[in-house]
Amino acid sequence: MGGTLESFGDKARAFLFALLVHLGVVAVLLVGLLLVPKTPPPISLQGPIIQAELVGLTAAPKRSAPRPAKPAPPKPTDTAPPKPPDPAPQPPTEPQRQDRTDQEKVAEMAQLKAEEAKRAQEEKHHQEQVLLEQQQQKERDRQKELEKVKREREEAQKQVKLAQQRAQQLEDYNKQQKPVKAAPQNVPEAATPVTGNNGPDNSLAAQYYAAIQNAVTNNWLRPDTTQPGIRCTVHIVQIPGGDVIGAQISGPCNADPMTRTSIEQAVKRAAPLPYKGYESVFARDINLNFQYDG
Repeated sequence: MGGTLESFGDKARAFLFALLVHLGVVAVLLVGLLLVPKTPPPISLQGPIIQAELVGLTAAPKRSAPRPAKPAPPKPTDTAPPKPPDPAPQPPTEPQRQDRTDQEKVAEMAQLKAEEAKRAQEEKHHQEQVLLEQQQQKERDRQKELEKVKREREEAQKQVKLAQQRAQQLEDYNKQQKPVKAAPQNVPEAATPVTGNNGPDNSLAAQYYAAIQNAVTNNWLRPDTTQPGIRCTVHIVQIPGGDVIGAQISGPCNADPMTRTSIEQAVKRAAPLPYKGYESVFARDINLNFQYDG
């Protein structure tokens, strides 16, 4: 039983198949008989009947009934074995975890290098900007220095021109003045005063002071800003021989800064101050009262 014995359905199918084969054979035979032409009626001839025997001919063998076809074995059914289920995902092994860790480290190092390269590029750009700003600042400072030098040069040229004008004015003024009378024989030549304050003092010290005041006044180049009524005290420091080593406004002075500077320069320009004939009254420090009434 089971797989070795045929089922009733298989036997029925085999019987029907054999029956159909026999019916087919019978149908073929019937068709063949119907298609064989009919024999004509025998011809009657005159004369005696000739008898003869057929030699070497045997009767046709009787057709045997066809064997029933052996039923074909049943086709095996395509029963494929069931597909096994997909295996459950296995946790990564130690080598796989190590490879993954290495890959993460490589990716992290690549990211760090990219960030460092970006920071280096930004730092380089910043340094270039700083250098550019420094160069621009140097160029601006250079322009300012050139402008300053240009202004100082123009101011110096202006002062030179002004000094030339004042010198010409002083020369014209001296030409217009009357010649000074000759000093007496008993008075030293350098002690002859040219200016004074019309005071009663006619001593050698007074003459020495008047000679210094005259020398400073003759070397003064009056600025255009100077107004009449100037009263200034100048402290003069000199050495024997009349060489001036210092001149500075030290007392009350109602002059503007440019006029003050011109008075100090007049003292230095007048050096050496009168000395010959005044050795006995020579003073290292002198406070000179400078006046200008226009």
